[in-house]
Amino acid sequence: MTERLLIIDDDHELCALLQEFLQLEGFGVELCHDGREALQRCQQTVFDAIVLDIMLPGMQGLEVLRKLRERLDTPVLMLTARGEDTDRIIGLELGADDYLPKPCNPRELAARLRAILRRGRSAEPARDADLRVGLTQLNTADRSASWDKRDLELTSAEFNILHTLLLHAGNVVDKESLSRQALGRPLSAYDRSVDVHVSKIRKKFAACGADNPIVSIRGAGYQFTVTHEDRS
Repeated sequence: MTERLLIIDDDHELCALLQEFLQLEGFGVELCHDGREALQRCQQTVFDAIVLDIMLPGMQGLEVLRKLRERLDTPVLMLTARGEDTDRIIGLELGADDYLPKPCNPRELAARLRAILRRGRSAEPARDADLRVGLTQLNTADRSASWDKRDLELTSAEFNILHTLLLHAGNVVDKESLSRQALGRPLSAYDRSVDVHVSKIRKKFAACGADNPIVSIRGAGYQFTVTHEDRS
């Protein structure tokens, strides 16, 4: 089945290049060059993934992302200006699944999109369909997560990170392993994606009334803590 992509970018030449390459890679690609128009398009059509530029006419990309996340959990890959770390971090905090600096290599974009789409699928829904540690429960069949029966409302990337941590509850998981297993790519220098996603997960636990279950182990990684109650 052909995965349907929407590229939102006002660089017409780049869009045409990416569309041609991604179609050769087997994707179905639609283009949009305006932020407000893109929101309307997403309300009318279901896309498997969205490539979203930050600098857009009509409505800036970060605002488009914020409004998309109010109603959709479609995977979003942000295109950011090279070196603009602040934009990348804000994008991840707003719910982006990944980012790529511009100008981007079309082959790398295709690889990252495949990684996003792979981790969005439930490969083995019957096995480990329910994963519970204390009051935290994940269901891999419908990719839902809750604490004390309250929906955590995780993005796709956040779900995968929490799933990895729960599978190793009580043990430290290094950032490289989290990046590879949850985000589908090796950890690169100065890449703070894992840290930002973990921060978002912590805030969602707090919003549900939970004490922070994910602790940072300096120089090692992250650990989902297992209390005496969790073990019972």
